[in-house]
Amino acid sequence: MSGGITIPRGPSRLGLSRARRHLTGAAVLAVCAAVAACGTASPSEAGGGSTQFRVVVTVHTFPSSQRLSEHTHMVIAVRNAGSSTIPNIAATVCNVTCAYSAAGPGEGTSAAAFASSISGSDVGNPSRPIWIVDRAPGPCETSCRAGGPGSAVTAYANTWALGPLAPGQTRVFDWAVTAVSPGRHIVAWVIAAGLDSGTRAELDTGSAPQGTFTVTIHKKPAQSYVSDSGQIVNLH
Repeated sequence: MSGGITIPRGPSRLGLSRARRHLTGAAVLAVCAAVAACGTASPSEAGGGSTQFRVVVTVHTFPSSQRLSEHTHMVIAVRNAGSSTIPNIAATVCNVTCAYSAAGPGEGTSAAAFASSISGSDVGNPSRPIWIVDRAPGPCETSCRAGGPGSAVTAYANTWALGPLAPGQTRVFDWAVTAVSPGRHIVAWVIAAGLDSGTRAELDTGSAPQGTFTVTIHKKPAQSYVSDSGQIVNLH
């Protein structure tokens, strides 16, 4: 599914390296107790017996053709199709795949969201942005206004959570981003019903709500101008 909605661009900008991807001390122990494995596993990959919550992904869109410096949005909307409240609806964004067992070096959640990783012993931070996140999902409160990761950020790698979701209600994950690296890129996403192994989101088929976007970022920068009314108009 693509297109069909227009969302205003958010005002703030945040970097892609996050201290939450490298937990230490008591925080690591708490997270390891909640998930099946430490490292790059996302909430949806936690094992064990879990409670299933039925969901419907009503919107999943990210333009397949973009240009350098172009501002756009990746949007995923999730509706609770069950009869019980989902504890904490969450979305994880990965490079190539969100499956821990299938991810290669520099893929999955080992790379920052909307980024890829490079190798080398002399590299301090291997993460290299493909998109810069202008505004993350969730209300833009103190952290967001100061250029931080936003109110929906979690301690899990590349994961945002929007809180409980009542039956029949919908939550929208909206990432406002700017393309900064040309080429063909794959962005994977997966939805979880909570941040621990006791919950699992699933479609009516019983499968996990997940997918990928294949995006080509063209080298020619996006052209734009400011109209008489003060609006930014993009030319393609």
